[in-house]
Formats: sequence, C-alpha cells, structure tokens
Amino acid sequence: MINNFFTSGKNFDESQRELKSRYQMVNIAIVTSAFGLLFGILVNFIKDIHGYIAIESFIILINIILFIMLRYVDSAFSLVSTMVTAQFTFLFLFLIYVGEPQELKHLWLLTYPIILLFFQKKKNALYWLSVTFLLLLIAPAQPFIEIKYSVIQIVYLSAVLLVVSLIIYFYQIKMDEAKDLILQQQKMLLGFNANLEKEVKVKTTELVELNESLENKVQDKIEELIQKDKILTVQSKQAVMGEMISMIAHQWRQPLSTITLQISNLQLKSLLGQRVTQEEVDDALSRISDTIMYLSDTVDDFQTYFHQDKEIVEVEIHELLQKAVNFTLSRVKDREIDTFVLKDGDIYIKTYINELIQVVLNILNNAIDAHNETNFKDPFIKLSVKEVGDNIWIYVEDNAGGIEEENLPKLFEPYFSTKGKNGTGLGLYMSNMIIQKQFNGEISVKVSKNFTTFIIKVPKDIS
Repeated sequence: MINNFFTSGKNFDESQRELKSRYQMVNIAIVTSAFGLLFGILVNFIKDIHGYIAIESFIILINIILFIMLRYVDSAFSLVSTMVTAQFTFLFLFLIYVGEPQELKHLWLLTYPIILLFFQKKKNALYWLSVTFLLLLIAPAQPFIEIKYSVIQIVYLSAVLLVVSLIIYFYQIKMDEAKDLILQQQKMLLGFNANLEKEVKVKTTELVELNESLENKVQDKIEELIQKDKILTVQSKQAVMGEMISMIAHQWRQPLSTITLQISNLQLKSLLGQRVTQEEVDDALSRISDTIMYLSDTVDDFQTYFHQDKEIVEVEIHELLQKAVNFTLSRVKDREIDTFVLKDGDIYIKTYINELIQVVLNILNNAIDAHNETNFKDPFIKLSVKEVGDNIWIYVEDNAGGIEEENLPKLFEPYFSTKGKNGTGLGLYMSNMIIQKQFNGEISVKVSKNFTTFIIKVPKDIS
C-alpha cells in the first residue's frame, strides 16, 4: 500500500521501471517538502516571523495541487516534476539570499544535484544547474537583497556544489552501466535457454533416426557427445553468471548504505539545529567520494570478468588470485571466514585470465559453501602459489571439515554434487575440463582430517 501511495496509484510494467522510480521520487519530494515547510511554519510562528509563514503556506498549497495532479492527470508528470524542481531551486537559493552562514542551512543545497538527476533528464538538469550556479555567483553583486555570505563563501559553496554534482553524475552513469550490463546478461541467459530448447527438439528427432541404422547411430552418438559438452559449458556459464550477479548485489549494499548514512547525518544535525563544522562536511564528502570510487572499481572488475574475448595476458598471479577473492568478499564477510592470499614474491605468468579466475572462483565458492554447512572455529580459506619448473601450482586450502573418502573418485564427474538440490554438479567438472583442455594442466585434491586442499597446476606461459 505504501509503494502504491508513492507511485500515485499507477501500475507500471517492467519496461517502465525508470518512470516508476521518478514517480516515487517526485511523490517523496512533495511529501517531505510539505513536512519540512510545516516544520518551518512552526519554527517561524515560535520566532514570531510571520512573513515567511505566508510563503510557506502558499508552497504547501501548491504541493497539494501537484500531489492531486499526479494522481488524476496522466499527462501532468512532466509539468509536476518541473514545478517541484523549480520549487526546490527557489527554496535553496532563498536559503542563500536570506540565510545566515552560521545557520548552515546552505547544506541543503548539496542535495540539489540528486533532485535534478532524478526529476529531470540529463540535458534539462544541466540547464537548471547552470541557472542555479549563475544566481549563486551573482548573489553578492546584485543590489536588491543584502547577502550575508561573502564572495569567497559563495564561490566556495558553488565549487562544492559543482564537485557534488559531478560525483553524483558519474555515479549515475556507473549505475546505468551496471544496470545495462545486468540486462544484457539476462538477455543472454534467455537466449541460452531458447537455444537449449531448440537443441532438445533436434535431439529428439535425431534419436528416432538413430534406430534406422547402426552406422548412423554411432556417428550421431559422437555428435551427441560433442553437443553435450557444449551444453554443459553453457550451463556452467549460466550458473557462474547467476552467482556473479548475486555478488554484485551483495557487493553494493554496504557502500550505498554508507553514502546514505553520511548525507543523513549532516541533514539530521542541521534539522536538529546542531552546528555542523566545515571539517565534518569535508569529511563526509570525502567518504562519499571514496565510496563512489569503490563502486566504480567494482563495476570495472565485473565488466572485465564478463568480457567475451579470449586472449593471453601477462599478469602477476597473486593479483589475479586477489581479484577472485574480492569477488567473494560479500559471502565470506557474512560468516567471518578469513580469506587471504599468501605472497612471498612476484610471479608473472602469461595465461587466460578470465578462465583461470572462473576455476579459482568455483573452488572458492565450494569452500565457502562447505563452511556454511559446518561450524568450525576460526574458519579460513588460504590461497598460495609455488613455482615448479615451467609450471605454477596454485593451492586453495580450507578447514571446512574435509571431503568424504567415498566421494573423492566422483569429485570431477558431471552432475555429481554433495550439496543436494543446491548444487548443479558442474562446477568442478567444468573447472577440470578448462584446466585440462585450455591450459594443458591438471587439478588434484588432498584431504586430511578437517582440511581440503585443491592444487591447480598450469604452465607459466600458456602461449
């Protein structure tokens, strides 16, 4: 019911997610603006400043009209969003033109870029922002209203507003890129499923024809085995993509909460009338900037992982292993599993980066799943590397209770899983196939009382 309230009682399909989000933000802005104005009326009544009460009451009336228009006039959204944008522009500039610097009401101006990017298209947002900057910069020079802010303060405030606007703009670009990437992967998954359905139909026809001739049956069986490998590869990639998309969601929750918390702290202090120092503002902006850079880096990492081109790249092996570990951080943090890479010195190899990361990631996820099913003290997953001639051996060790002796011979067989319905049985099988066929290497496993160690052996130079 609350969600229906903030979408003005309208229903949106999957293709209208962005419009739905804008409806919600406009409704939230109208409601919060009304509460803010009511609070302002109360404060001005107590302070006996009746001139502002009339203005605030008039704006509340406008908000009520806009709120009703959103619900009953389908074509009014663009006008309403423009009116709300104009209202916030007026209010923020009003705080500068009539406010006292020591009251720190100008901090509300830092929320202005967020409002613009949610209410207006990027081109329109640029126009509004330009007008706001112009009216800010000319404030000390205009002769009509006495401004309490100095020229330096206005310039500094404009510079901070510009920095925040750029940060939010590039953050939204990265968010759009991440959303587009996820949608592309969803389309790919749908395409894979469609191809699998077609292949099943083709195989059904082939099985009928196999009974007609032994020679054709043998030949077709060979073809079937080849197609089976392809299908297993597709299924494995689908499973990995699903896990990666889930990791993206986990990876972003905490940073987004951090940004919201920093902004909320400043706003809450201002609402409570507490003094917010410039050092606190700068510190909050610095933390927000660092968090957004972290989000940007995670997007770049996931884009690199999903890159389809297969090429040989020289890389420091410990950095590659650390990247695989980084992908799993959101999972290991929940269980406080100590996951780390031991490094004695740099070891550079020429290899297929994405394929090797996929293999290491499969083994890491299996170790995390094993820890989730057990309750050992001080859980850890340790990765290390050793040079052996022209090869490198990658060790992935965990203390999650080991593997049953009876399961070891079947460990790398397709569709064999110790996870029951939660496992596909393809992870270790495809990892072994990748290492054998693409790297001309091998995977082995050692088990002791409560410890399991996977050893990946690959050439230092795949070329």
